Amino acid sequence: MADTILVVDDDVDVAEAIERTLRRCGFDVLVAYRGADAIEIARRQHPAVIVLDIVMPGMSGIDVCRHLRASMELADIPIVFLTAKAEISDKIEGYTAGADDYLTKPFDLRELELRIKAVLRRSQQTGVSGSNEEIRVGALSLNTRTFEISTPLVTELLTPVEFEMMQFLMSYPDRVFSADELLQNVWGYPPGTGMPDLVRVHIKNVRDKIEPTPGEPRYLRNILRRGYLVSSDTL
Repeated sequence: MADTILVVDDDVDVAEAIERTLRRCGFDVLVAYRGADAIEIARRQHPAVIVLDIVMPGMSGIDVCRHLRASMELADIPIVFLTAKAEISDKIEGYTAGADDYLTKPFDLRELELRIKAVLRRSQQTGVSGSNEEIRVGALSLNTRTFEISTPLVTELLTPVEFEMMQFLMSYPDRVFSADELLQNVWGYPPGTGMPDLVRVHIKNVRDKIEPTPGEPRYLRNILRRGYLVSSDTL
């Protein structure tokens, strides 16, 4: 059964071009031209991936992304932003809202196809986590079925890409990974091609969820000029 991709863009020509390309790649494709319509379609159809523009009349793509991430029913759907907003601050806003990937216009249709396949591959690998539904590191616990992460004080729902990052780091407790290594192992980027800000934003988002004092992290630590680790020394 083909994966279903929801394309959300108020530019009819762009949406139709993406739809044709993805159908040729073997995907089923749904199209929405407004943010509110996209949420309703996502609720009814639960697509495998959403390709989402940011600048749209009415509800922006950022608002759509935040709405989806706040919904227990829809939070697990991977989101790829496809937008003309190309500044670093725009990308950080997109990742902060919960995006799994971010591609700027003008764009290459082949690259979009590859990005979607990479997101799907990560999502499917996440879905097959084996019989062990929990990873524990010190006082930190990750539920591989519900995407929830718990400390003695809080339980929070992670976005798909936050979950993938924490699942990877918690599989290697106390081991330091550079931003480039995380981009390769979690996001699937070739060496030297990813954006370190992507990692920093998701690290910050997870810290805001689990750390009693995000500026002084206990669980998700960084080692200056080396990278990030999940510490087992939290009991």
